[in-house]
Amino acid sequence: MDRTRFLLRTSAIYALIGAFIGSHMAGAGGYEFRAVHAHILVVGWLSLFAFAMYYRVFRIPKDSKLATFHVYTAFFGSLGLTAGMWLYYVKPIEGMDTFNLIFFIGGGSILMICFVLFAIMAFVHGKYIQEQG
Repeated sequence: MDRTRFLLRTSAIYALIGAFIGSHMAGAGGYEFRAVHAHILVVGWLSLFAFAMYYRVFRIPKDSKLATFHVYTAFFGSLGLTAGMWLYYVKPIEGMDTFNLIFFIGGGSILMICFVLFAIMAFVHGKYIQEQG
């Protein structure tokens, strides 16, 4: 898997969704989706884009299991958090409150693991992280 391409393309999808939600809120004059909109842009677009650039700039070994686990937790965590947040706050299906809460918390927990893995990776693969020149 090309980590940079995967994360960059996924971040582009989040950017489109976040921009669409933002323009919908502005046009409708309602801000019910502001928390979901903000998290889609910050967690989905900005974080995944930053991770894509990390893998592009620093040559982390392709066979790194830590990096592979990081990419998967970044993807599933951002998806779980943002979708879970939408389910929890918007409640598109009545009677699913417990499921929505678990989905929301589960996604956030996976995303937290992603950021812990990223911090660990900054030290484990520290020899690959240096200025060019």
